[in-house]
Amino acid sequence: MAETTQSPPVLHRLAFLKGAWGITLALLALIALLDPPQIVPTVIFTAEALLGTAPFIAFAVLAVAYLKASGAESLLARAFEGNPARMVVMAAALGGLSPFCSCEVIPFIAALLAVGAPLGAVMAFWLASPLMDPAMFAITSGTLGFDFAVAKTIAALGVGMVGGFTVLALSRTPLFNDPLRAQPAKSSCCSSAKPFSGAPVWKFWQEPERRASFSDTALTNAVFLVKWLTLAYVVEALMLTYVPAEWIANILGGTGIMPIILGALVGAPAYLNGYAAVPLIDALLAQGMTQGAAMSFVIAGGVSCIPAAIAVWALVKPHVFAAYLAFAFVGAIFAGMAWQWVA
Repeated sequence: MAETTQSPPVLHRLAFLKGAWGITLALLALIALLDPPQIVPTVIFTAEALLGTAPFIAFAVLAVAYLKASGAESLLARAFEGNPARMVVMAAALGGLSPFCSCEVIPFIAALLAVGAPLGAVMAFWLASPLMDPAMFAITSGTLGFDFAVAKTIAALGVGMVGGFTVLALSRTPLFNDPLRAQPAKSSCCSSAKPFSGAPVWKFWQEPERRASFSDTALTNAVFLVKWLTLAYVVEALMLTYVPAEWIANILGGTGIMPIILGALVGAPAYLNGYAAVPLIDALLAQGMTQGAAMSFVIAGGVSCIPAAIAVWALVKPHVFAAYLAFAFVGAIFAGMAWQWVA
């Protein structure tokens, strides 16, 4: 009788086909089936794009692994010390410049809120955190240019501080005076190991546990970035080949505020992953998307993407979550208008 069950190793190998890798292979298979002459140019385009981005990927992977292994998460608590206004500024800066995942710090943020940390500072962190980090800055700079990366970083800090100070000013109103759920929902959108406690150990290589953390974090992030960027570059190649440039120019091109608003509206549902969005924006810009619409797309999409939204939804009541999304949308439009004027 033939064996009808699969062994665990086989199942483990098949698991490779899930998610981004599976979608990438499916797209390439469709190209090979429906338009065979295009398969080789698509693969070459993807490979060249990955090679061009490789130095930025390497920097991002090593930087994040170093910060994780050294235990830099402990510095997060310093953003929530001192007077409330200082907390908002520090929380926005730490959220926009650090590699900490919004979901990974859910228990930490829950504890801070439970002991009375101002919601304004937490909101500033929540808004800035999904928009920029060292890895995102490196990938964005390598693909969309250093100026765009700097502008997005400034936008992340600005959106975070505006949202934080608004919540701080309205903290005694019914909208924000009782923000927490009775029992915060649990989330597992981040799979990182438990952060190190205590003061950071910058010479992490002297401790075996921290060396293991560095290796694990570097490998995990390298695989994560490569798989999503591979998918993104395949999608970019398809867009450049099959999507008429005039379509993009008609919808997200032109002058005025409407393309920027549309960029924010499209960005929210279309934004699957921050790193995958970078090549997507590159393709859209090549086909006529305005600079302002590109900025509003990445700001609105970054804040409202599922991992970032879960980090907020898990802890606060629906009306506070709605305010979080409103800050993101309005901030995206203003950031898009500013970048459109500057670029």
